[in-house]
Amino acid sequence: MNDTSWQPEPVPAGPAYDALVGPHTRPMPIVPDAAGRDFDDREARDRGAAADGGPLFRADTPPQEPMPSPPPTPPSPAPQDASPPPQKKRAGRDLRAAIGVGVGLGAVIFASLFIVKAVFVGVVVVAVVVGLWELTSRLQEKKGIKAPLVPLAIGGAAMVIAGYVRGAEGAWVAMALTALAVLVWRMTEPPEDYLKDVTAGVFAAFYVPFLATFVAMLLTADDGPQRVVTFLVLTVVSDTGAYAVGWRFGKTRLAPRISPGKTREGLFGAVAFAMGAGALCMEFLIDGGVWWQGLVLGLAVAVSATLGDLGESMIKRDLGIKDMGTLLPGHGGIMDRLDSLLPTAPVVWLLLALFVGTG
Repeated sequence: MNDTSWQPEPVPAGPAYDALVGPHTRPMPIVPDAAGRDFDDREARDRGAAADGGPLFRADTPPQEPMPSPPPTPPSPAPQDASPPPQKKRAGRDLRAAIGVGVGLGAVIFASLFIVKAVFVGVVVVAVVVGLWELTSRLQEKKGIKAPLVPLAIGGAAMVIAGYVRGAEGAWVAMALTALAVLVWRMTEPPEDYLKDVTAGVFAAFYVPFLATFVAMLLTADDGPQRVVTFLVLTVVSDTGAYAVGWRFGKTRLAPRISPGKTREGLFGAVAFAMGAGALCMEFLIDGGVWWQGLVLGLAVAVSATLGDLGESMIKRDLGIKDMGTLLPGHGGIMDRLDSLLPTAPVVWLLLALFVGTG
């Protein structure tokens, strides 16, 4: 059969055929191209499918919207150790300024001690007056307590001088007169808070100038400068030993509610350092002193200095302050340096009087 005589089979039409095969499956006419090859008129088919309103193949279905992809899972953090890395301990103060101020104060004290005793008494008076000013100022600022400064300053200076001139008897008389002056001075103001103010005033008179009077009384002996040096050296060595040992080995807190920085290990360091220094001072500085007396003296100084420091910390915690003042860079105020010295002075005076007398 000749291919050119081949004719396409007529496509049946009519509703019967449509009902049998459906409108979308009706075959499209086959048209030969220029080379004589047959091809499907796909464009006609596509137009017919579009006219009928449906897709021709499944591939022609409209694309579906892509499903939203889940958010990326954040990378899990690297495991960390349960315990933080150890931090380097710090002193908490400007050590250079503290050392410089300490050396300067020491030079003034030692120069006044061994040149003219009266000059050292004047240094004690100045320290007492400044300490009273710091204490009364903080009481008024933080608690509204108005302890009268004028009678306290005058009475405090008189107390130190009376102790140097007349001994313990003169100190007690001056203390009584100072308390009376506080009571009378406060009467010039309204009666509200009178009891609170005069109580604070009497406390300040006892805490600062009366305890400082024992330093002046140490100076009245023949070896008075050596006794004062022993008192200062033992107190400073006790504080230094507590700081050094506590900073290096301190783990168990001594009084966390009062002073969290103090440890039992630091107290042992204070006792050891002070006892060693006490034995040396009694043996080489005090006339008639024996080394074992220095051990007892050093132990007592370590305990009294620690209690004095804790007492001052108790006052500052009640007032809500860190330092009593800012007069001494690296140290705070005068009262921040007198805290361990004040309660230690009567202890040293009493033990030296028992061991070698007051002459």
